[in-house]
Amino acid sequence: MPADPPERPAAPKDAATVMLLRDAEDAGGVEVFLQRRVAGMAFAGGMTVFPGGGVDKRDADTSVRWAGPPPAAWAEWFSCPESLARALVCAAVRETFEESGVLLAGTDSAVVTDTARYAAERAALESRELSLAGFLAAAGLTLRADLLRPWANWVTPEQEPRRYDARFFVAALPAGQRADGDTSEAESSGWRRPAEAIADAEAGHSMLMPPTWSILAELDRCASVADALARERQPIRKVTPRLVRDGDQVRVEVES
Repeated sequence: MPADPPERPAAPKDAATVMLLRDAEDAGGVEVFLQRRVAGMAFAGGMTVFPGGGVDKRDADTSVRWAGPPPAAWAEWFSCPESLARALVCAAVRETFEESGVLLAGTDSAVVTDTARYAAERAALESRELSLAGFLAAAGLTLRADLLRPWANWVTPEQEPRRYDARFFVAALPAGQRADGDTSEAESSGWRRPAEAIADAEAGHSMLMPPTWSILAELDRCASVADALARERQPIRKVTPRLVRDGDQVRVEVES
């Protein structure tokens, strides 16, 4: 918690985060792809997070070929303008590809199975030399919004100088694809059972932000990826926790 919170809260930047899931091989349940961010990063340095990041203004490009629930449906689920909803879904697909190499795109009837051929485009997306719309158009690909589900919406506490209005999505790892840690923003990456990731944080081996911790607990209750994807799609409640100083300690309060 900052020693001197800002007099006027900073406007939160729109962001998209994706929980990539796969079925655990034993005893049921799911595994989620997590990354430990580079310690020196300005936001959430050293934290264990899901892939994601801020919305680029080019993510709102209406020329993107689209399959699945239209932007109007996402606007209803996230209670936001349709133009922003389009940008959020595009940012979710772009950030997932940049940070994990998983591409939620293909044709209207099939999903990409091998993303290695797009390594140069992935690097150009991360450096912002290429937009998602430009990449998909040149590759003849369609954004597959049907592979995503809305899950949560958390906003950084008002006391923080750098704030995000983050919409969380869930998606299954597409068949034939693999998630990696080939990104400059992460020092390590891998698949973990949600309960194991929480146990690591409780033991002091990693750090989780409140949204990550809360969502991991929710994912731990899913019997399978199909169970997680079957969650009813309905308007998502926006959660803005508060930081409260109690002596030398700082606790997070979330309205129920």
